[in-house]
Amino acid sequence: MTTSNTASSAAETSAPLSNETPIVDYADIQQIIADDFAIMDKQVFGSLNSKVQLVMNVSQHVINAGGKRMRPLITLLCSRLCKDEQSEDAMHLAAITEMLHTATLVHDDVIDESGMRRGRPTANATWDNPTAVLVGDYLIARAFNLLVGFQSLPLLQLFSDGTCDIAEGEVLQLQHQHNPEATEQDYMNIIDGKTSRLFMMATAGVAILQDKPEFMQPFSDFGQHFGNAFQIIDDVLDYSGDSELMGKNLGDDLAEGKPTLPTIVALRLLKQSDEAKYNKLRIAVQTGKVDDAQGLIKLVQESGSLDYCRERALEETRLAQQALSQLPDNQYRQGLWQLTELASSRLA
Repeated sequence: MTTSNTASSAAETSAPLSNETPIVDYADIQQIIADDFAIMDKQVFGSLNSKVQLVMNVSQHVINAGGKRMRPLITLLCSRLCKDEQSEDAMHLAAITEMLHTATLVHDDVIDESGMRRGRPTANATWDNPTAVLVGDYLIARAFNLLVGFQSLPLLQLFSDGTCDIAEGEVLQLQHQHNPEATEQDYMNIIDGKTSRLFMMATAGVAILQDKPEFMQPFSDFGQHFGNAFQIIDDVLDYSGDSELMGKNLGDDLAEGKPTLPTIVALRLLKQSDEAKYNKLRIAVQTGKVDDAQGLIKLVQESGSLDYCRERALEETRLAQQALSQLPDNQYRQGLWQLTELASSRLA
């Protein structure tokens, strides 16, 4: 895991970002590498080659659910940043990262017993849990089957280590489920695995692929800190966002007993200031009983927790941007910088 100090000290000796343009929307960033992205998107589907029709049906169902393809977009931007030309290898790697991400979502939906994702029925709801789990396993296995084709042991090592970290992050989250004693460090360890690690793999893998060892640390730091910020922002929005835009009800994470930063910090602050409110939130975390969901959401909001979490997300965003300052200044770095701004703008 990279550290904030690493990113900060490196940034102190590098030029500041010169491309701090106004925030654009996601489609504008995608347009920077539109041709590469379109080819990659087709490869995500084209890489499925199971002889079992059910595997193909379920895989196509979950991939068709769409999503922004943010991880492969980052891979493609990093590749162009290294060398401004179309790279078949980079597009294959981007498709592999999306395949791994899709597999984690399938498994998450089973664990969370989710019936809908992005407005569509989940695989476990459409078929059943065993089918969804096994197809998720297939997607991971297929991703590694494709990784072997690069004939790069360092790349395979990066992805195999990273996939272990992802699984450990998910198990660590389960370990702390309904645990009111979970700490901020527990939370950071969880999101390092379940969220940030794949962003790091999507960036660091490009440095290996393009033989740019000097970019390995900045790419890794960017992926790590961007992933941290992205997850913290998501967790803040569980207490302050728009239910329709998010595709889930506010407070769902609390009901599921997930150890998210807003809840952890709220418990910490309330324990010092209001024992009655602390006990109310602690019992809700322990039991998952949120009959008064709006009351609990308001309790977290008024505790001061969300202000703290917003600042932590912005801190991680700044660290991601500092990592970018060590890279060549071009439109692809600008696209990555704009992604960080677009993500943090969700806090407004």
